[in-house]
Amino acid sequence: MVLFLAIGIFVLALFGTPLFVVIASGALLSFYLADIDLSAVIIEMYRVTSAPSLMAIPLYTFAGFLLAESGSPKRIVKLAKSVFGWIPGGLGIAALCAAAMFTAFTGASGVTIIALGGLLFPILINEKYQEKFSLGLLTTSGSLGLLFPPSLPIILYGLVSQTSVDKLFMAGVLPCFLLMGILALYCFRKGISLKIPRTKFSFKELYDAIKFGAWELPLPFIILGGIYGGIFTATEAAGVTAFYVFMIEVVAYRDLDISKDIPRIMFSSMTLVGGILIILGTAMGFTSYLIDEQVPMKILEGMKTYITNKIVFLAVLNVFLLIVGCMMDIFSAIIVVVPLITPIAREFGVDPVHLGIIFLTNLEIGYSTPPVGINLFISSSRFKKPVFSVYKASMPFLGMLMVGLMIITYYPELSLFLVNKFLK
Repeated sequence: MVLFLAIGIFVLALFGTPLFVVIASGALLSFYLADIDLSAVIIEMYRVTSAPSLMAIPLYTFAGFLLAESGSPKRIVKLAKSVFGWIPGGLGIAALCAAAMFTAFTGASGVTIIALGGLLFPILINEKYQEKFSLGLLTTSGSLGLLFPPSLPIILYGLVSQTSVDKLFMAGVLPCFLLMGILALYCFRKGISLKIPRTKFSFKELYDAIKFGAWELPLPFIILGGIYGGIFTATEAAGVTAFYVFMIEVVAYRDLDISKDIPRIMFSSMTLVGGILIILGTAMGFTSYLIDEQVPMKILEGMKTYITNKIVFLAVLNVFLLIVGCMMDIFSAIIVVVPLITPIAREFGVDPVHLGIIFLTNLEIGYSTPPVGINLFISSSRFKKPVFSVYKASMPFLGMLMVGLMIITYYPELSLFLVNKFLK
């Protein structure tokens, strides 16, 4: 029966049927054939809507869209360039730092490439960076900040897996710095080998950049300080973030017009949220059927025939998640895949918080993994380059990110150190 349903869902997906329709159809048919009242699906949808952390998703999404539509990208780039421009490869380092910070708030890497790519690509080329290097850097950096709070995928993962969002926020910090550090070293090496001219460090330029972005700079400190200082919860932080970003972009900077821009941004952001919530509700109903039928446990029993230890399981998990990451968008992947892998990972002794960071790192890399990683096509369209050129440009960066993934996977203390230090 499960095999029949899986084939049916796959066929529907091939014909372009919306994901929520595919999942809902699978859930309803499964419960019907199991002779269980179909109201079970609706009950699961209601249970999801009553989760307190769900409110954070539309608020953070709205804040991210406000930042993307405003002059925030220019201010972030100016600040990053003033801080790192004097280092060999400094502009490349500035680009990946700006992308990571921007992605942390927008939550969708495609937005980062579109908003920052057009700004950074001509600057990198003008500063004598190779076109291939610049293309690969901006493509892979587009998803680099997904482990930084207040990333939407972290919140959604916590909601679906019933893992503490506060712990996930804390756990993602050091792994994200590791990935950024690896790419920064590559930029540093390229800056030296290509003999890229450096800009002299200027306190005046730094002061001007800080003054230029004075209202946006406190935002990460407000969020993290408020959450871990016990002032407000992660969900309440979403409300603070949305209000603060609205005030600085509409009132302080006046980048956005309250009557013309805000309604349009609200519509765009809530359309995205609506899609996530519909998929989430239907997927949780289908997940209930899979759990009732003990599908994860049956998969586990099958895996134990070939996989006998945690090390091999994590290697197989990484390969599987990289494939998922390049085939599905991160929100759908979290909703559909997480309920299946969490009980299996638990049996192999994988810490749930560490599993969350492994999962999100894989999907972050999967965005830029050939042949169908979504960042590759967004980058191809944004920079008007053949997609195969983007493939070639991204490969060195993907290789280095894979090294970071291996460290994150097999050195759990990197993810759990801050959690154990401050949140035990």
